[in-house]
Amino acid sequence: MLDLKQIRQQPDWFKEKLATRGVDAADIDAVLALDVKRRELLQQTENLKAERNTASKQIGEAKRNHESADEAIAKMQAVGAQIKELDEQVNAVDTELHDRLAHLPNIPHEGVPVSLTEDGAEEMRRVGAIKEFDFTPKNHWEIGEELGILDFDRAAKVSGARFVYYVGLGAQLERAIYNFMLDEHMKEGYTEVLPPYIVNAHSMYGTGQFPKFKEDVYQVNGENMTLIPTAEVPLTNYFGNEVIPAEELPIRVTALSPSFRSEAGAAGRDTRGLIRMHQFNKVEMVKYTKPEQSWEELEMMTQNAENILQKLGLSYHVIKLTSGDMSFTASETHDLEVWMPAQAKYREISSCSNCLDFQARRLHTQYRDENGKLQYVHTLNGSGLAVGRTVAAILENYQNEDGSVTIPEVLVPYFHGITKITKENAVPFRK
Repeated sequence: MLDLKQIRQQPDWFKEKLATRGVDAADIDAVLALDVKRRELLQQTENLKAERNTASKQIGEAKRNHESADEAIAKMQAVGAQIKELDEQVNAVDTELHDRLAHLPNIPHEGVPVSLTEDGAEEMRRVGAIKEFDFTPKNHWEIGEELGILDFDRAAKVSGARFVYYVGLGAQLERAIYNFMLDEHMKEGYTEVLPPYIVNAHSMYGTGQFPKFKEDVYQVNGENMTLIPTAEVPLTNYFGNEVIPAEELPIRVTALSPSFRSEAGAAGRDTRGLIRMHQFNKVEMVKYTKPEQSWEELEMMTQNAENILQKLGLSYHVIKLTSGDMSFTASETHDLEVWMPAQAKYREISSCSNCLDFQARRLHTQYRDENGKLQYVHTLNGSGLAVGRTVAAILENYQNEDGSVTIPEVLVPYFHGITKITKENAVPFRK
């Protein structure tokens, strides 16, 4: 949530900044008009309350003097009715004002490439040599289906499109990857959390998914409860409506969770394979920091995600997203894209974002500064990594001409000595 006071003080600056995210200046004007109307109504209410207090004193004085107070009582009743009507108007304006503010995205940070599309993203660095093959590399879904470790057909029978069964060493590969990720993040100072997978509407609002993106999620129990689209939601809500002791900041937490997404706006995109699923596992990183810490912590979070790719031996690049391509809550986002040989291009595998105080204002998450004054924390979130996409990257980059897949060295301990997935060992019940 943006600061209304700041919008009031710098309307032109906010119009200019939000225009880079596709927000029309008229939306800012509408917020400001409602703000003016609200303050005018409140002033009228205060004036009427002063009249009511005067009438109340007149009634008391008349009673003490054994005089008639009918006129003062009638006046007080009329003023009371006016106050009630104004209060209703204030509540209606408050609701509309809050809704309009809730639909405004975060301000892009200085240096974020300006574009309303993904075109124009800034490549920050490339890491790792792109692997060359002396045969035509297959797509990860072909490899997985031929080995029997990915079963999309039976998942479609049970659940529908964009679901998958991981079978045998496929399931073990997924488990090895997320355990490896969690172990690495814990070495880097993150506290592991096992969060709820269903959250209430207030929690979805707090992290910015609601009210604008309701069509992207799966809601249960009417509209109040939602399957999480990412562990960012329960992790960031953990300190909602709390004051965090300043000496505890920065706080770094990580969690494995399933993520559930309707992919309502992705019709026809990535219909094959593990790239765009309705249900997938993801290891999430979330941080709470003081404002002066957040940019350094964003760089560290990006490096934490990069560490996973480097130890897995996967080539990737890091890009800074454009103003129009960032998430609703982000002020700056660094995307990690891993090289996919069959597609001969990089594909997103992690997004690391600094949300500044945007989410904390919605959640009322604060700390006391050195002067004892309450301040909003900054929140950051990042994928460390999307597990299914990591499986896809490993299958494609570690495939062999005979159809087998070599297990990355850092994952071998999680396989109890198995170093290669073959048709012979992939699915034990098919022997």
